[in-house]
Amino acid sequence: MEKNIKPIDKTFMVGKWMPSDQETLVAWMKKIMEKADKQTGPLLPTVEKLKNFIETDPKAYMFFTQMFDQVAKNKTKSPADLPQVRDYQHMLSLFNVIMTHSPEFDETGLVGFPFNAILDWSMATTGGWAGFLDEKINSHLKNMLDEWAVYLSSAESAHVLNDDPKTGWFGADAKKAMPTFVDDFICDPNLPHHGFTSWDDFFTRRFREGVRPIAMPEDDAIVVNACESAPYRLVNNVQLYDKFWIKAQPYALKFMLDNDPWTEKFVGGTVYQAFLSALSYHRWHAPISGKVVKTKIINGTYYSQALSVGLDPAGPNESQGYICEVATRALIFIEADNPDIGLFCFMAVGMAEVSTCDVRVFEGQHIKKGQELGMFHFGGSTHCLFFGPQVEVEFNLHNQTPGLDSSNIPVNAHLATVKRKK
Repeated sequence: MEKNIKPIDKTFMVGKWMPSDQETLVAWMKKIMEKADKQTGPLLPTVEKLKNFIETDPKAYMFFTQMFDQVAKNKTKSPADLPQVRDYQHMLSLFNVIMTHSPEFDETGLVGFPFNAILDWSMATTGGWAGFLDEKINSHLKNMLDEWAVYLSSAESAHVLNDDPKTGWFGADAKKAMPTFVDDFICDPNLPHHGFTSWDDFFTRRFREGVRPIAMPEDDAIVVNACESAPYRLVNNVQLYDKFWIKAQPYALKFMLDNDPWTEKFVGGTVYQAFLSALSYHRWHAPISGKVVKTKIINGTYYSQALSVGLDPAGPNESQGYICEVATRALIFIEADNPDIGLFCFMAVGMAEVSTCDVRVFEGQHIKKGQELGMFHFGGSTHCLFFGPQVEVEFNLHNQTPGLDSSNIPVNAHLATVKRKK
């Protein structure tokens, strides 16, 4: 761990998509189902549009029917041990509840992906796999999630930022789980909601200056961690094409980088992937100094997971390699100041609800190591760093083996060293 950096709270570890206590998750789902059962008004506009699309498009109707029909009839619980959603009509009514729902604090965990929880089993069926790859379906899902994002950015969504001892984000249980929150993050305890204007404002909170110092800011050979994230995978000699949908989920650069003309420059190079948990800090920072030469947002899938992983209780948790080729994502290409690095790429990958990749830099801008690049909005996600084949890079994973059980490396901490060429 870098000198002078505070220890990471264990609530910020990888995998906190849903509560570790299944009773909490089941109780949450039952509460959402009870609200849906009591609804008498119309569906919200984007949910209504999705319903109309399902019922007028033959492929969509087939996929949304199959994904629930293919769940065994004798199964009353989903892979995450939730009450099982049985048809698309029930799914839509639950979506309608979630659209005006802000996650409450719970000391046993956070229902970080409410839509994902509803689609838990259907994502693992062949109908779900095919349906969630469909471009038209993803367009409707995007519109729905965008509308939800508007709610989460509204003042109304901040009602959970209260001091209720059990469910409030500034209540007794939350303070116990995050005892250094006020010291770590920019906020004012004397203001309503600690000064946060919405749930999204709270979720994209910033560290106070000095809490995450930049490792050796003047040394261009030192690469820092781009996100508050845990090592997931480190691969050398990455190829242009590969069968990314199989169980091993190898990377395929051509698809990851959306057929960009600069893709060839990374063939044979190195890709590092890391995972942000549902409670992580969600802003991205520049791992190196250099000039931004291109930025790009790629619209993709939201709930597609690799069939090869089978039933994934927190899907697409175990499909992180696969979704790098198909999910919504952002690319930021940087021409490094360090000639031993050359062209470099940062890729932010949205997972399920966390589909908004917000790029905050522009082409032609010179950025310094540690400078903010952008952010995810709501929930956990994943990201990749791309180095060309000419770059000799040695990673410092802080005595960890990449995988879902690893722990966060602080943002701006030393992540890798680039060997200087003679």
